[in-house]
Amino acid sequence: MMAKAEYANPSLWWRLSWQLSIVFVAVVAAVIFGLCVYGATILSPNVALEDHITAVLARSVTLDAQGQLEIRDTPELASLKEQYDGLWYVAATTNGSSVSYGAIPAAYSELAHLTHLFQGADIRGSVGTNEIASVENVETAIGELRVLFGGVADKGWPVLVLMGAVYPIYVSLLTVALPAVFLAVPRIVRRALARVSDVARKASEIEPRRYDARLPLDGIPKEVAPLVIAFNGALDRLENEFRKRQHFLIDAAHELRTPIAIMQTRIDGTPEGQDRRRLLDDVARLAETAEQLFDFERNNQAIDLHETIDLVEVARTVVADLAPLAIADGYQIAFQSELKSLKRKGSPSALPRAVSNLVRNAIDHGGNGGMITVSVSAFGGARISVADEGPGIPDEHRELVFEPFYRVTPKSKGAGLGLSLVKQVAANHGGEVSIESSAAGTRVTIELA
Repeated sequence: MMAKAEYANPSLWWRLSWQLSIVFVAVVAAVIFGLCVYGATILSPNVALEDHITAVLARSVTLDAQGQLEIRDTPELASLKEQYDGLWYVAATTNGSSVSYGAIPAAYSELAHLTHLFQGADIRGSVGTNEIASVENVETAIGELRVLFGGVADKGWPVLVLMGAVYPIYVSLLTVALPAVFLAVPRIVRRALARVSDVARKASEIEPRRYDARLPLDGIPKEVAPLVIAFNGALDRLENEFRKRQHFLIDAAHELRTPIAIMQTRIDGTPEGQDRRRLLDDVARLAETAEQLFDFERNNQAIDLHETIDLVEVARTVVADLAPLAIADGYQIAFQSELKSLKRKGSPSALPRAVSNLVRNAIDHGGNGGMITVSVSAFGGARISVADEGPGIPDEHRELVFEPFYRVTPKSKGAGLGLSLVKQVAANHGGEVSIESSAAGTRVTIELA
């Protein structure tokens, strides 16, 4: 589910890249279009057709036998004249030879014989006429041709012609800029969100027992800061509720000690019998559960982890203390170690409780028979293992047995805190707990670095 959720989340790099690219293209298009509109207002309206007219004339010109300019009435030129019936022009070579077509306005008739003197011109704004004329030059097979023409000012689309003329500018601009956007945006986004990535990494490192952990706000963009503040607020509320629960359970476990001790004293004073023995067993179980609950909550604090402890001595002492209990329940119990001493830094109170819980768990669930073996080794660091020859733990329960208050069988003895305490102690010491189980028995191992 997590992988699918991550895959479904949109990429900020991709979204910014294509969105900025669209914005950039739109801005460039708007600028180009605006410049072309502006150009159309200041340039001659004839610009829409000047290239077409001069190109057709260039393919139609020739020289007669006397060397004078002549324009052949090609199909292309005939189509041009038919399409633009108001067209007029004067075509001249640089030596003054010229030929004309159409009704030349009176205001420009005096310029007809001077066409060869102009290389380019925009002629308009005279009081005497509204006609707009232009002079353009074009290279032909007979040399340079200069053309004075008009009558087509209201034809064509000057803006589109200008856009087509300047396409090398904006196409090259987009060709260079778009890859630059896709290369620059990831770096910009990465740098802008670098601190956010650091905070996300710190959030992933928060462990259940670190209730005072908070996410830093330094360097966080103000748009993201409310999310970090809200997350820290949630951690504050969780810590407050945890403290309340922890204090309640510790106080409850502590308060249970007195009435349990009173009950045990009163039962000790009763006459010997089966009922007295059962009551003593029940009170002992109740006392053990209260003590485990107290240890479970107290162990969260993990404050005494830096004393030097001999793990061989810890395991040997636990075996000696619990041997009478194991033998009374029908077991044999043995201690094995090839080492005389194996010292590690840790809690002198928590580690013995963890090993004791493993042995008690073997006594409770080992089938009331067979051998319970407690062994210490230095393989891969430091290991303390407790093995029994009981019926084993079903596969579906092997990971769940480490959860607080979980019991393989609902009617089994105990509160389901023993193995959870062991896992907690191992985690506090930077280690872990593993379990191997089959029909031939169960082995639980504490591994410390």
